[in-house]
Amino acid sequence: MSNCLIAQSGGPTSVINASLSGVISSSIENPNIHTVYGSINGIQGILNHNLINLTSVFADSKDKLEILKTTPSMFLGSCRYKLPEASEDETEYKLIFDILEHKKIKYFFYIGGNDSMDTVLKLSKYAKNNNKDLTVIGIPKTIDNDLFGTDHTPGFGSAAKFVATTLLEISYDTYIYDIPSVTIVEIMGRNAGWLTAAAALARTEHNSSPDLIYLPEVPFSIYDFLNSLKQIQKTKKNIIVAVSEGIKDKDRNYISSCENSLDDCFGHAKLSGTGKTLEHIVSRSLGCKVRSIELNVLQRSAMHIASLQDINEAFLVGAKAVEYAVKGITGKMVTLIRTNNEPYTYIIDYVDIEKVANKEKLIPIKWIAENNGDVSEQLIEYISPLIYGEPNIRYKQGLPVYLDINHLINK
Repeated sequence: MSNCLIAQSGGPTSVINASLSGVISSSIENPNIHTVYGSINGIQGILNHNLINLTSVFADSKDKLEILKTTPSMFLGSCRYKLPEASEDETEYKLIFDILEHKKIKYFFYIGGNDSMDTVLKLSKYAKNNNKDLTVIGIPKTIDNDLFGTDHTPGFGSAAKFVATTLLEISYDTYIYDIPSVTIVEIMGRNAGWLTAAAALARTEHNSSPDLIYLPEVPFSIYDFLNSLKQIQKTKKNIIVAVSEGIKDKDRNYISSCENSLDDCFGHAKLSGTGKTLEHIVSRSLGCKVRSIELNVLQRSAMHIASLQDINEAFLVGAKAVEYAVKGITGKMVTLIRTNNEPYTYIIDYVDIEKVANKEKLIPIKWIAENNGDVSEQLIEYISPLIYGEPNIRYKQGLPVYLDINHLINK
């Protein structure tokens, strides 16, 4: 029998540990796998020889695996580390594969988003080109919902539910004051506006906000934005606006780009305060009360408002990855394929990692209003079934019970 290794990477979600739970439980039950290892802090954990035995942690405790499913963020920790091209420098690849061979690891599962799939691609290519006996499977994760090859990503549904719920609560808070106001809510989304679009789900029979929604797929015009606000002010006293952090002008410059800042290791520009930038502009132009709210990391790991549908799908995607790996399938990412919208149904499949790594899936332009101030009913119907259901979270002394992560804290 061989062993397997699991790692997590990129930004956290409410359900990435549900995928981890799926991999662990399926691996422990599989007769082809002897020991399940976890790498602390993604691919860097392998480079730093920081592995833990997950079989010893979870094999005798199904209860722990259940709690893991509803523990937010990343039990194994994360990293944002870009492997060099093997053709340029093989040093780290040789170290990684030496460690994997020493631990008799045949199956490697990497749970992450776009940048993590870059690592899956590079490791699978290196294994193939150098006749290494390693099966590499990518397991999708990102609140941004911007991975190719899958209808949606685990993590998105729960984050979308948090965004919609928060916008609804902000609306109720805003309407109590009888003074003109504009509230701008900044939501994560560098180049893809899926998460910001979820703000539209806050509209109910008792709430028509957000009044405007701006996504990064379509150029943002300050002039048009201010004109839209002035038009709405004629009939509505309190206005609520949802904006993606990555909205850009017609020249594709980020509205909030940091001057003289360096990109991160994957070439992503560092952004700073889209909501705050717009707050200052609106305050000067309209002269009314203006407030900006940045949801920031709160939308990533809010298990208390997670989607049960999202948790269940994340778990099954992790379990399916083990099934594929043991069959010898490698260099793939597990995918969710929607087969029907109402009632919502789906199947699990896989896609070549080359079709996913270093690519971004954006919202189709036809799903965005022509003036980039709203989204279509099609987009709302696409997101809606992904937020259904509430998890059964255990509580103690009024607080949710999550797994101990002292292995991340006390290093």
